[in-house]
Amino acid sequence: MSLSDKAAIVTGGGQGIGKAIARRFLEEGMRVVLAEIDEEAGKETEAELRRLGEATFIHTDVSKEASVEAMVGETARRFGRIDVLVNNAGRGRNKPIAELTLEEWNAIIGLNLTGTFLCSKYCVPHLRQTKGAIVNIASTRALMSEANTEAYSASKGGIVVLTHALALSLGPDVRVNCVSPGWIETASWKKKSQRRVAKLSDEDHSQHPAGRVGKPEDIAAIVAFLVSGESGFTTGQNFVVDGGMTKKMIYCP
Repeated sequence: MSLSDKAAIVTGGGQGIGKAIARRFLEEGMRVVLAEIDEEAGKETEAELRRLGEATFIHTDVSKEASVEAMVGETARRFGRIDVLVNNAGRGRNKPIAELTLEEWNAIIGLNLTGTFLCSKYCVPHLRQTKGAIVNIASTRALMSEANTEAYSASKGGIVVLTHALALSLGPDVRVNCVSPGWIETASWKKKSQRRVAKLSDEDHSQHPAGRVGKPEDIAAIVAFLVSGESGFTTGQNFVVDGGMTKKMIYCP
């Protein structure tokens, strides 16, 4: 099933994985709203991606209900429909739990998890009409942890659970799936003021069973599949895209 002329929202679409997803959608002939809080990144990416198709930056704070409602309304007015929502916006904070403030905890949960809820809530009426799809971007941190990542890991675990809850609530009209990336190197996908060439060692690559560190394009590819008609029998699932790292047993020598 062709994705041509379908309309998508990609939150956090101005940089990193979100930018790669937006670019892939445009290459498939879709129209895309970049729902981005970083105005510099949003404007840069809009200008860069417009050579591929209809890309529109809308300044959005996904943790704020009024901002999400306005963004979804503007998208529907601009495109006349919404077929796809990719809940990608998010960030982390590594800090010992004894030092992590409630304000910091709430900020991470509010952006990563509540933002996914809010965008889904306001897109659902439009997605029901178009028999659309939602893809949530979680993380392998929902399945395994590093020290001092409690807020981030909890928010990503919540996204995985929210995914299958939404799939049951919204089916069969709307399919909902989740992608959990592992190590994805995004240095070259940041806004120009922060863009750099990634310095990756042979060890960085070789520790992955797939033989390399991941790229944003790897995530964009599976997201494009999950919103297409080819995945019409797939909903409520979490797809781990990590080069095999979560299946690798590691013991200290």
